[in-house]
Amino acid sequence: MDTLDGTEWDVVISGRALSRSGKKVLHVDRNNYYGGTDAALSLQDAEGWVRIVNEENNVSDKNQNWQGDRKSHKALPAIFQNATILIPTKESSTPTIGAPIAELGYSRAYSLALSPQLIYTRSSLLPILVSSKVYRQLEFLAVGSWWLYETDKKHENSTTSSAKVETSGRLKKIPGGREDVFADKTIDLKSKRALMKFLRLAADTDAQQPVLEEWGHCAFKDFLTSQFSLSLELQSALHALTLSLQPPTVTKTSYALPRITRHLSSIGVFGPGFGSVIPKWGGMAELAQVACRAGAVGGGIYVLGKAVDDVCNNNQALNKVKQPKLTVGLHGRDTVTSEWIAGSGNGFPTQSSVATDHESLPYISRSITIVSSPLSELFPLTAEGAPPPAGAIVVFPTGSIKNASSPPIYLIVHSSDTGECPTGQCVIYASTLESGSDGFELLDIAIHKFFMTFAEEKRPSTLWRLQYSQHQLHQEHESQTEVNINDGVVTFTDSSTDLAFDDSILATVREAWTEISGNTEGFMQFEDREIGAYDDEDA
Repeated sequence: MDTLDGTEWDVVISGRALSRSGKKVLHVDRNNYYGGTDAALSLQDAEGWVRIVNEENNVSDKNQNWQGDRKSHKALPAIFQNATILIPTKESSTPTIGAPIAELGYSRAYSLALSPQLIYTRSSLLPILVSSKVYRQLEFLAVGSWWLYETDKKHENSTTSSAKVETSGRLKKIPGGREDVFADKTIDLKSKRALMKFLRLAADTDAQQPVLEEWGHCAFKDFLTSQFSLSLELQSALHALTLSLQPPTVTKTSYALPRITRHLSSIGVFGPGFGSVIPKWGGMAELAQVACRAGAVGGGIYVLGKAVDDVCNNNQALNKVKQPKLTVGLHGRDTVTSEWIAGSGNGFPTQSSVATDHESLPYISRSITIVSSPLSELFPLTAEGAPPPAGAIVVFPTGSIKNASSPPIYLIVHSSDTGECPTGQCVIYASTLESGSDGFELLDIAIHKFFMTFAEEKRPSTLWRLQYSQHQLHQEHESQTEVNINDGVVTFTDSSTDLAFDDSILATVREAWTEISGNTEGFMQFEDREIGAYDDEDA
């Protein structure tokens, strides 16, 4: 197709892929890469992405002028800012801007995810990937051990004055179930009984209802202290399983308890020893690319680097001639018509949007660090017959670095088996709720302390690091996603910054699909295509 100008469609989709459809679908993406905020970047791609983020830091203000003004368009997700690439010199042990050291591989040897997420094995996403047949183009790897950073008792008092004070610490494996609790010799008998009492509650969703009615609005820390008399160390371990970016004194019990239930109930679903998985070759970005390719095979048209600039309702009731409901202006002055248009609020210029007070929500700090070691100690087999894990979680609980009220820090560590880095290296995705320079400093200290837990002869070093801020577009303890459907315009909220895939996304997509297709059955269910239909994708 030489031009889109003047073409007519059933549905125009702005943003990430949904899937194949019986409708005539045009799918446009304002970026030159797949995945939007979940994109996976090579080293060269990351350099370009950082340059755009820094050049367009005021893009949010410009977005207000998008409607009717195509010249003001800027192809950038407005939710990122303060992006910097740090590369240590050969003489330096800490990341500084300078010449790359020799061990860093070539650009395309890396596929680095901007928004890494786990997918729990009980997630409703996985059955949908099966029913839509796109699972055949995907490979999932197990997330194995969860580790908690503990400061040595004899040094813990020195951390109260400054986060920069050098203290020793160690990684302790978080128990993954009853067997692990009984086998852990560092937990005394009284604490084991209390912990088992909590685990029984976490396994019984019916028993949780009256508990949540009484304690749901209370801080998780207060609940664990009052009802189970658990030590701070065990409270930190349980809080880590929630993946909450808030400290335990802020995390609500109504948020924490169901997430721990999700974690524990997911273990063993697809095999022993693990409860969550990660997609190979770039995380959630790989899902987006596979869905886009499947949509193309099904007859959809996908165009990168083409944004929606404006949407106009054609007021069918006032026109005698039958015409599509919407006229859509695309960047580059192409105009198409469609019965429907769907997209997310970020950079989607429509009058119909989901009400979210973005300004009141903070930025979280994130970094992506390539390290010079396979970190083999982090990836032990978690059970007999378990698959080799390619992911591990390291949690720095509240108070382990800064002070008693500071938020936790999460390190999601991916091995080279994920295809995200060369053999012999690992990628560390770090996140904390602390924003600005303070947040970046905490991430830097956490990674340094993590390195120091390894023996000197095995101690890793940083080869490359990208750090950036990401707007937290949803309150952690509130509903993550919504959809607004109004007169042919479908507006989704932006992607969650949750460290685990948010299943509520699927409910909003299904609601939109039902409205557009007119069907109530058959969501994401597709027949097998001819043999060879995916040959071009495999190539």
